[in-house]
Amino acid sequence: MSAHVPPPAYPLSRPGIRILLPVTLAVLAMLAILITALPSSAAASTAVSRHTARPTVVLVHGAFADASSWNTVVARLQGAGYPVIAPANPLRDLAGDSAYLSSIVSSIDGPVILVGHSYGGAVISNAATGHPNVKALVFIAAFAPEEAESALDLTGRFPGSLLPTSLITRQYPLPGGGTGTDAYIDPAAFHAAFAADLPAHGTALMAATQRPAALAALGSPSGAPAWKTIPSWYLVAGADQAIPPAAQRFMAKRAGAHTSEVRAASHVIMISRPDTTTAVITAAARSTR
Repeated sequence: MSAHVPPPAYPLSRPGIRILLPVTLAVLAMLAILITALPSSAAASTAVSRHTARPTVVLVHGAFADASSWNTVVARLQGAGYPVIAPANPLRDLAGDSAYLSSIVSSIDGPVILVGHSYGGAVISNAATGHPNVKALVFIAAFAPEEAESALDLTGRFPGSLLPTSLITRQYPLPGGGTGTDAYIDPAAFHAAFAADLPAHGTALMAATQRPAALAALGSPSGAPAWKTIPSWYLVAGADQAIPPAAQRFMAKRAGAHTSEVRAASHVIMISRPDTTTAVITAAARSTR
C-alpha cells in the first residue's frame, strides 16, 4: 500500500483566486458607488445643518449693571443650544457704545438676535443698522428711542422713575483732556429703584459692584432706529421704578413690537424672571428662522 501524500499547502491556490476575485470586484464596485455619493451626502448634511443652526444671541447690559446680570439667561440659552455672547457695554457714549457692539456683530457668521436691557436697548437699536444678519431686536425693560431721543428724555417724559432722585455722580478724566461725569445709583436707594423684587442682601452686592454710566451716554441722542426695519420683541417690567412701565409700553407700541408684560417685575427682570426673559428671546429666535 502506498503512503498517502497530502497536496502541497499554498497560501493561496488558483481555485481560491478564482473564488475571491469576483468578491473583490464586487467590494470595489460598492466602494466606488459610495465614494461617488459622498459629495451629495455632504451637501445634504450641510444643508440640514444650515437649516437647523440656531442664531447667535448677543445680550447687551445697560447702566448700573454688567454682563453678569445675564448669567442665568445665558445658562438657559446655552442649555437650549444657542451660541451666546454677553459683551461688556462700555457705557461711555451712545455712538461709541453702538460702534463697539457693531464691531462684535461684524465678527459673527450667521444670523444674530440682539437683546438689550435698559440703556442697552438704545445701543442695540443703533448698532444693528447696516447688519442684514441681525434678524430680531429684543428689548428687556429697555429704551427703544426714536431718532434724536435720549434715555434721559424718555425717562423724564413719563412719571414714576426713582432714578432722578437716586443718582450720585463722580468725575473722571477724559482721554483727550477735560472731565466726564459718571452716574451711580446711591446704594441706599438701589434696592427700591433698581431691583425691588430681589432679596435685599443680593442687591447690596449688586449696588457695590455696579457699573456706572456716563451722563453723556444717557443723554446722547439716538440715530435712526433699527426697530423701524427689523422685527422686535419687548418685555415690559410692570413694577419698574427705573424706566416707568408707561414709557416701556409706549416704546413697545411705537416700535410695533411683540409685547408681553410681567406686572410685578422690577427693572432687572432678566434676573428675577429669567425663564420669562429666555422665553421671549427664544420666541424671537424661532420666528425669524
